Amino acid sequence: MQDQVFRLRTIAMLVASICAVPQIASAEVVESERVEVISTTPLAGIGLPIEQVPANVQTVKGEEMRNQQSLTIADFMSQNMNGVNVNETQNNPFQPNVNFRGFTASPLLGTPQGLSVFQDGVRINEPFGDVVSWDLIPMNAISNMSLIPGSNPLFGLNTLGGAISMQTKRGATHQGGAVELSAGSWDRYNAQAEFGGVAANGVDYYFSGNYFDEQGWRDASPSEVRQMFGQIGWQSETTDLNLTMSLADNDLIGNGLVQKEFLREQDWDVINTKPDQTENKLAFLNFNGSHWLSDHTMFSGNMYYRNARTRSLNGDVNDDVDDANFDPTCVDSGNPEEDCGGALNRSNSRRVGYGFTAQLNFDQDLMGHKNLFIAGLGYDHGRTDFRQSSELGDITASRGVSGTGIFNDEADVKLRGVSKTWSLFATDTYSFNDVYHLTLSGRYNHTKVDNKDKLDGITHPVGDEESLTAEHSFNRINPAIGLAITPTKDLSFYASYNEGSRAPTSIELGCANPDVPCKLPNAMAGDPPLDMVVSKTFEGGIRGKLSPALGYSASLYRTQNTDDIQFIASSSTGAGYFDNVGKTRRVGGDFGLDGEFGKFRWFAGYSYVKATYESEFDLVNEVNNSAVGDEIHVGKGDNIPGIPRHQFKFRGEWEALPQWTIGTNIVAFSDQYAHGNENNDDHGEGAKVGGYTIVNLDTRYRFADTGWQVFAKVNNVFDKEYYTGGMLGETFFEADGTFMDGDDDRSVLVSPGAPRAAWVGVRYEFGGKK
Repeated sequence: MQDQVFRLRTIAMLVASICAVPQIASAEVVESERVEVISTTPLAGIGLPIEQVPANVQTVKGEEMRNQQSLTIADFMSQNMNGVNVNETQNNPFQPNVNFRGFTASPLLGTPQGLSVFQDGVRINEPFGDVVSWDLIPMNAISNMSLIPGSNPLFGLNTLGGAISMQTKRGATHQGGAVELSAGSWDRYNAQAEFGGVAANGVDYYFSGNYFDEQGWRDASPSEVRQMFGQIGWQSETTDLNLTMSLADNDLIGNGLVQKEFLREQDWDVINTKPDQTENKLAFLNFNGSHWLSDHTMFSGNMYYRNARTRSLNGDVNDDVDDANFDPTCVDSGNPEEDCGGALNRSNSRRVGYGFTAQLNFDQDLMGHKNLFIAGLGYDHGRTDFRQSSELGDITASRGVSGTGIFNDEADVKLRGVSKTWSLFATDTYSFNDVYHLTLSGRYNHTKVDNKDKLDGITHPVGDEESLTAEHSFNRINPAIGLAITPTKDLSFYASYNEGSRAPTSIELGCANPDVPCKLPNAMAGDPPLDMVVSKTFEGGIRGKLSPALGYSASLYRTQNTDDIQFIASSSTGAGYFDNVGKTRRVGGDFGLDGEFGKFRWFAGYSYVKATYESEFDLVNEVNNSAVGDEIHVGKGDNIPGIPRHQFKFRGEWEALPQWTIGTNIVAFSDQYAHGNENNDDHGEGAKVGGYTIVNLDTRYRFADTGWQVFAKVNNVFDKEYYTGGMLGETFFEADGTFMDGDDDRSVLVSPGAPRAAWVGVRYEFGGKK
């Protein structure tokens, strides 16, 4: 009943918004002959030729992602883009941790976020914890995507290591329709449909839908994804109006890390405990617009409304269980908080966001030379109502958790978090001549975070140590400067310096008191102030073509964060708090070659990422074998876990026949430190996660002049057993899965990679542009 009410309310709000708000839209990526032009801000406007942008921007079209049958943009980036690796912490293809140059965009609350993600000019990092829900992005509606490196201030909050900017399809540029069906391993079924066009009155439209269902390759891991996207717009010689709507209703099972000894003693598809369920619902309305005020002046802007809800149900071991008193049937126990072996942790968050961005674009010459100046302002408002509870339960023979109806009151949370951000930004690119192009940029952000503790139905006062109620304000001006040198059309050099920042989120501010530690995501406590994270990036590089069929790029960078935020464990049970830990640093380089020889197209890329702590701090960790007492000391120069230092990627595509294409992706990653080994001094089993190499194959055959095509894909061709991440922790189970009787032991927890799998499908395209 609640779901039906939610859907009805969502539809009503969408209809009301469509009727009540003026429609505004903007130009997308512009291509003219061989010149690739990209927008230098999230909001599309007058763009720059990519060779004049002082950064190693990577771009991709939606068609390339579709041809490789990528499930999410994260899936595509991990296979094809320099500097990107994925930790499959949840072991669900729609819930990965995506790392770019050592910075993360994750769907998990409490993960330090360092990448901003935009859809049609709107930042879609969720307002509560800056998390990114990859399953809410309408994959088959993506027209193009750019990966912008560095701490570019024009992309606002959370752009510490980079930004991902996507533009969706519209009927004016994607006319015609398509229906696609595929099926294969793990009982996976996927159905997609899309259609776009332009009406006689000039109105263009585009609609798409996606249905995904699978049982998953691990035990008890089914998932269901339902997405819909709609667009309607209108264009004239001077005006472009565009309204989009995204809807999603998804049910994901992500069973997370598993004990390595389980994989040895049982099967590769084994899990620790269950259930681990996340339900995501979304209604997202966004209208963009642009209007040429004169031959050299354009106004562009957008307004958006976003309503999302997440429910989670996690069956976990009760960290407070007393092994001596453990009772498999604890419902009649005299002390269930210590006798019950399991806990059902539930959370419910509803997030409502709205805001606008407006900018003026001027491309008038200045002092007789080309000049592009953009200035604008924006406002983003996000409100989150977050509830959490923990029900004690029994551990079943299959390591499921059965609730007893007894709740742990100490784990209850009821929090409203409101964030408001005002921004002013400007950027100017001045061309001294056809060779030298100087860019100056800056952005001022004012963010206010207001937490209200409503656990008892009332707002608790500010200053109460046990209360989450608090108000915080953060202000900063972030500058940037860059120089691009283009001696020829096939050669450019660049160098830049930029700064970005991230305000602490409601969840971090709600768990920042070392005297009252919390268990994430189980509970939160009082919130002393945290400082905002500031990143500073130097980057330089070269790009160009050695011949019409051979291109290259190379870049070196150094990003240093100050006042970086880390979750500090204060006990072995996972309780802790967020704190500023000082400096962290990422140093590295990205190198790429791409070419085309006859019917064979290819890309090869190598990335080096050295991510280190640059300040000292202590962590509670009883399982790290280098611990003194129950603490480890993290020192300057210690490597940040989860980031492989070396990675190599290759994509090859051969046109065997005019209608038949065969492709392969080869990815290789070096080893990485496991979480729990932040000091890098534990040299026991699991202290490092080994490197791995994976080969994927795909093929597509088009039946000439019919619109029909068939395709197939094989992942992990050689059935490699590998891990994408790991953690040192404690186990409550024997290797055979039975509950342990006695003291807890050290355990190595890993994210196993998916085994070999194959899918086949058919696609029919019709009614394309004549």
